Amino acid sequence: MAWDIVTGGAGFIGSNLVDALLARGRRVRVIDNFSTGRRENLAEAFAAAGDDRLEIVEGSVTDTALLRRCVTDVDTVYHQAALASVQRSVDDPARTNEHNIGGTLAVLLAARDGGARRVVYAASSSAYGDTPTLPKREAMPTDPLSPYALTKLAGEIYCRQFYQLYGLETVVLRYFNVFGPRQNPASQYAAVIPLFISRMLRGEPPIIYGDGRQSRDFSYIDNVVEANLLAAAAPPAACGRVFNIACGVRVDLLTIVDLLNRKLGAGLRPVHEPPRRGDVRHSEADITAAREYLNYQPRVGFEEGLARTLAWFQTQTAAASR
Repeated sequence: MAWDIVTGGAGFIGSNLVDALLARGRRVRVIDNFSTGRRENLAEAFAAAGDDRLEIVEGSVTDTALLRRCVTDVDTVYHQAALASVQRSVDDPARTNEHNIGGTLAVLLAARDGGARRVVYAASSSAYGDTPTLPKREAMPTDPLSPYALTKLAGEIYCRQFYQLYGLETVVLRYFNVFGPRQNPASQYAAVIPLFISRMLRGEPPIIYGDGRQSRDFSYIDNVVEANLLAAAAPPAACGRVFNIACGVRVDLLTIVDLLNRKLGAGLRPVHEPPRRGDVRHSEADITAAREYLNYQPRVGFEEGLARTLAWFQTQTAAASR
């Protein structure tokens, strides 16, 4: 059986995808430099699968020699690796460019030259920018507002070109604000939901940048993993295309705080800070194309996903205190 490769496979999304692939009997090779990925995210999978079905390669997707060695006897490359933060990209655009554009090009070259069947690329809804039209449809003009958004959009264009020029099958998934178990709240650039949960579990008020009325189409991790599996198996008509991956429902930040307060039996009021550069005001996806071409249907709604995520963080907090 050929291998599947998951770049960034020790990260939040990547490690959940690794679990799903192994559960389906696949052989998985992870490439991760562990700059943001965590070895403990793969510990249970490795213990269960062993090195005959799970291979962990430490290294960067910018290392072309390593990629050439790894991309052999490969079916699908799930390219999840990236420096995934708007604020980080504003602080350090050069490093973001190196990893997100240079790394994606290196992965595509290795996949093309190594005979991989298909590349599934993790793109970002940040490509749409702050255009007022909602919901966001794939055919809309893009307007990236940060270096991160620009680099992820560049990766999309590279994927399309490799399909058109070289016949390498590529499917692009534009993620909308993914959340769920294993998302790291400790990073300086952590996403909003794990930050809210971690602070509120400590009895601390959540911090909101802006008035809290900004909204997002939050995507629970199980839906995103399922979208990747569907993209890998989709018919050729899906190749060379971009698909929104979300729930198709907007939720604002104040609503999230209210929901968490109710689930925790708390009454924590958020602390408001000035808005951050590069952030968009509202985001909501039209997922019609993903339904049509990938047979994608979000199975876990936002409130259920939030409850699952909170339960996971509570379990982790309890284990750490023992």
